[in-house]
Amino acid sequence: MDREAYEALLADVEDEERELDAVVADLDGSEWDTPTPAEGWTVRDQIAHLAATETWAACSLTTPDVFRARFAELVADPERRARQVETGLLGCVPPEAGVLAWWREQRAATLAALADHEPSDRVPWFGPDMSAVSFATARVMETWAHGQDVADALGVERGPSARLRHVAEIGVRTRGFVYASRDMPVPDAAVRVELTGPRGEVWTWGPDDATDRVRGSALAWCLVVTQRRNPADTDLVVEGDAAREWVAIAQAFAGPPTDHRPPDAMSSK
Repeated sequence: MDREAYEALLADVEDEERELDAVVADLDGSEWDTPTPAEGWTVRDQIAHLAATETWAACSLTTPDVFRARFAELVADPERRARQVETGLLGCVPPEAGVLAWWREQRAATLAALADHEPSDRVPWFGPDMSAVSFATARVMETWAHGQDVADALGVERGPSARLRHVAEIGVRTRGFVYASRDMPVPDAAVRVELTGPRGEVWTWGPDDATDRVRGSALAWCLVVTQRRNPADTDLVVEGDAAREWVAIAQAFAGPPTDHRPPDAMSSK
């Protein structure tokens, strides 16, 4: 990716964050306590988690050795790590100013640090090190996914944007990761992914002649790979054993393997 395209990606990161900010900016105290589809997490918890990940992101981008040391400390105590993952705070302590101010401050720091990097620079993270491009793309995905939980909780309809392409891309690229995280071999069969974008455009990955295929809307794919919807609750058409196995365990985000929410999980919302 050249510098111009990289700067366009950073603009997409900022736009995704601003869109979610507009959803929560005027919430009152009780609305911040609204339960979200993520069990045990309120709207406040969702934004606090985003603030925490941005805190880690800014640290990784500006002081990678400090990031590695802090991450090693976190993973050295499995029980503590499990508690921090469950709360979403990842070892961070929210400031007294509140989670919205915290998120705004830390996401600005992350964007500024990303702007100081070149697209190919390597950056440490909770999984393998990644390029600055992949790192920025992951910020779009993380914000979009947790923003979906917030929108679902508050009954806000979000129209799909072209930024979904970033989320869809991660969903495809992480196929190997989800198998590795579960100590499962990746099937030899290639999978063709064909998605319809928000303006009717078609996005494709994988060989044309692959017999294993995933077809449907880009929105449905993104909801599935971020585990915001069960595949059965979407318009995805999945053909072939390898494709079905992948979709059943798809996970676009770093961390230990997690499972899809049950079918019809949103029916009570």
